Amino acid sequence: MNKSIKIYIAILVFVFAIILIASSNKQKPIDWRPTYSVNDKIPCGLYIFDKEISGILKNQKIERVSTITLYEFLDSKYVPDTIEGKYKIKGTFLNIAASGEIDNQSVTELFYFVSHGNNAFLSMQTFPQSLLDSLKIELNTQFHTPVPNAKIWMANQKVSSKKYNFKDIDTENYFAKIDTATTTVLGYQGNEKQKHVNFIKVPYVNGYFYLHLQPVAFTNYHLLKTDHYQYAQNVLSYVPKGNIYWYTKGQNSESISDSPLRYILSQPALKWAWYLFLIGMLIFILFNAKRKQRIVPILKPLPNLTVDFTKTIGNLYYQEGDHYNIIDKKIIYFLERMRNEYLLDTTKLDDTFITKLHHKSGKDENDIRELVFLINEHRKSYHGSLEEDLIRINNAIEKILN
Repeated sequence: MNKSIKIYIAILVFVFAIILIASSNKQKPIDWRPTYSVNDKIPCGLYIFDKEISGILKNQKIERVSTITLYEFLDSKYVPDTIEGKYKIKGTFLNIAASGEIDNQSVTELFYFVSHGNNAFLSMQTFPQSLLDSLKIELNTQFHTPVPNAKIWMANQKVSSKKYNFKDIDTENYFAKIDTATTTVLGYQGNEKQKHVNFIKVPYVNGYFYLHLQPVAFTNYHLLKTDHYQYAQNVLSYVPKGNIYWYTKGQNSESISDSPLRYILSQPALKWAWYLFLIGMLIFILFNAKRKQRIVPILKPLPNLTVDFTKTIGNLYYQEGDHYNIIDKKIIYFLERMRNEYLLDTTKLDDTFITKLHHKSGKDENDIRELVFLINEHRKSYHGSLEEDLIRINNAIEKILN
């Protein structure tokens, strides 16, 4: 391994060790995201509420709807008949979320559900505009100066006369306009000088809508803080007795990233280790981008001049038509090979030579005998067609050499 690379690695390990030591005693920052997830134990999750809801809404059957949309759930419970439709279920639809992200089709189905003598309890910071328009309600969402020492309390003193100090509540959202002839105010937020409505009961045909603007009251943080759980109990005391259909779809941590780096980035130590690795790799690439030696030029191999020379001489003999001379040279080349490779005496080409070459080379004896016959015939100056003799002798020699 290159010495400079070892130095880079040592520096990275040293820096990484310093970061680990510095962050070992560092407290993990609190996650204040308002997820309102029943699986989250962070301050703004609903984990505790999910575990305690049966104790708050005593003697009431609670069914969690977590896999299908509101429309799909209610529509599956609807039974049409010849006069007017009806639902197989009866009770209260419950939803606690940061905002009213309910599609218009589901809102329409919810109105139809309530009109059949059921109820809907919605605790959200904002509501779907179609719901507000249908109930003739206006929600104030304009920015204004936060109310100092904001508190929330119940309108009915018989339910509770206590005012709860929720320092972190959002006082910007409140019901700015309601139909006082039909709507019942159930709760307020503000202080001694000014107060705004944050909890109402609105009739709709044969049922009621309960709209609450402080879902933070049901989070882990407030259910564990002093007496704030009492406020949650007071709000839910208005939920009519009967079956509860708690809509939790989208609040079961479905939004967790599928990235393979999710866990690494969620842990401060691993996150810094990952960033340090990326920075180290970038530094390593920058330092090694420049070549450490000059480019070695590519040299073409020298041409085989012997082969070119042989081809030139062969073409010369062929063009001259001197077949007899070519035959002599091929015979000389063949016998030289036999002397060098098999240490044979080539002075006399007879049966003894044929037998020895057969045993030493492993070539077919008839092929050797034919070649010896052609060589001896050529030496006796027996001439037929020289070109034909050249071809026959060349083929015979190739059989032995190959």
